[in-house]
Amino acid sequence: MSSWQPGATREVLEARARLLADIRQFFADRAVLEVETPLLCQAGVTDPALEPLCVDVKAGDSRYLQTSPEYAMKRLLAAGSGDIFQISKAFRADELGRRHNPEYTLLEWYRLGFDHHELLREVAELLSQLLRINSWEVWPWHALFENILSINPDQVTEGELAQCASSALGQPLPELDRNGVLDLLMSHVIEPAIACRGMVFIVDYPASQAALARCFERDGQSLGARFECYVDGIELANGYWEAGDNRELRHRFEADNGIRRQRGQQERPVDERFLAAMAAGLPDCAGVALGVDRVLMCQRGLDDLDSTLAFSWSRA
Repeated sequence: MSSWQPGATREVLEARARLLADIRQFFADRAVLEVETPLLCQAGVTDPALEPLCVDVKAGDSRYLQTSPEYAMKRLLAAGSGDIFQISKAFRADELGRRHNPEYTLLEWYRLGFDHHELLREVAELLSQLLRINSWEVWPWHALFENILSINPDQVTEGELAQCASSALGQPLPELDRNGVLDLLMSHVIEPAIACRGMVFIVDYPASQAALARCFERDGQSLGARFECYVDGIELANGYWEAGDNRELRHRFEADNGIRRQRGQQERPVDERFLAAMAAGLPDCAGVALGVDRVLMCQRGLDDLDSTLAFSWSRA
């Protein structure tokens, strides 16, 4: 049995309280409304990379602990809430490690009339205040692969990509699709390579990695209007210029479940209330999710999330 003692010191608990207060003040200064949405919902995400935790409420009635408040917050936006933010607990199964905890604190916010570039700047302004960072870099996704790995991710063959990944990892490559190999190179090679560059934003992801972001064409390439933010090589935020076409979103959810079937994963129910809200009309907006525990880790110079949490997964 592990110790009953908390992982975070009193000093870190005080730092967390100040961090949450600073976040709330940031949004109060911008007249962004704080909201709360349910943690337990009838549908979870279909994304094959995310596994929600399921709770049996009573016989025949199961609910999903939300991996983020995204769907519920977008329903509020469709109902006319205006700019909103939320500091919420979120849950992801099978994510446990130095930078992962199945239960974590997430900051998510949505800004009407923003595209992903405008929201990127607001994320940079918030993190500059919280982490005392005065500058940041913006890199296109493709450029990072070309500069760090000397490959064009669009033109490299499957064999060349697998060889590059095996060489970079120093071991045989697990069975993955093309996007899976690219994600592996991102996490094991590119993220460590940008760790010395301070605050870095990655933009212009391929459309195959658009998630719930809009897609657009540039120079014959189909790209996702999204960004990710890293500080010292640690991923902190993931933002989109939000897609709102309910038919397109249904198609993406069905494609997700198709991938789940191929991989032997359990299919997930589609959130029909969310799609009905999108059919009613999502206002033009951009949204972002930011990991509060990781921000605290960066702020305090800590090596793992356990030191930022009163009781992490192994202590709870």
